Amino acid sequence: MPTPTSTEYCVISAPFGCLGVQTELVDGSLMISKIDYLPPDTALISPRNALAKAFSKQCEQYFKDASSIFDVPLKPAGTVHQQKVWNATQGIGVGETSTYGEIAKMIKSGPRAVGTACGANPYPLVTPCHRIISAQGLGGFMKEDAPGFYRQIKIWLLKHEGAL
Repeated sequence: MPTPTSTEYCVISAPFGCLGVQTELVDGSLMISKIDYLPPDTALISPRNALAKAFSKQCEQYFKDASSIFDVPLKPAGTVHQQKVWNATQGIGVGETSTYGEIAKMIKSGPRAVGTACGANPYPLVTPCHRIISAQGLGGFMKEDAPGFYRQIKIWLLKHEGAL
């Protein structure tokens, strides 16, 4: 079996566009170090290592069945506050949502700080920040590009999971 190179990037198809997936060798272990939401016209790049291939299969499964679970190693990232927010999103079940304010109260923070942490999430889809919404509606998503591309992905994901 070939040894994985330190960093590789692949682009896989998704129902809402494409997913860019970066894998990286961290202290001898292959981990996902970044996931990007990309437009549908992005050129596909086949996964070349076992982790990228496994993640691609888990994505296919999730796109068929929203209750599928992602089980991939993620490179540690973010500030202590961001990690609290991202960990809190893991407790929001498929088909459920929570508000920025509810998460803020739970981790003793502010709603805007929660939103900022969600916008900085390096592992969207796996760390489901799309399940956090505004008390007045959908809320922003990924650096407030509303009503743009990322917001459309949030809507797609929440519909797919039965939360909209």
